Amino acid sequence: MYAVIENGGKQYRVAVGDKLRLEKMELEEGSELAINRVLMVGSGADVKIGMPHVDGAIVKGTVLAQGRAAKVQIFKMRRRKHYRKQQGHRQYFTEIRITGIEA
Repeated sequence: MYAVIENGGKQYRVAVGDKLRLEKMELEEGSELAINRVLMVGSGADVKIGMPHVDGAIVKGTVLAQGRAAKVQIFKMRRRKHYRKQQGHRQYFTEIRITGIEA
């Protein structure tokens, strides 16, 4: 069984046992969470699609870690104008493991 969930403006296809990095949530490591923004639940040919969410569907998970992603370098330059700008960004994330899908 798999599901498509929405978090932070992005959509993820998940199944039980998957590890996933979501936008930062204020949760402790080891705590449980329930995601009710489920767009689709499926198992083979049996698929339920929500309008926009599937009623009563919940994806459960456990928080594994809180962290920051690798640095992304932003570099801007105008040739022959003596203009250079360099910047970096590290996005915060919450890593979870999917423990259950209830339709």
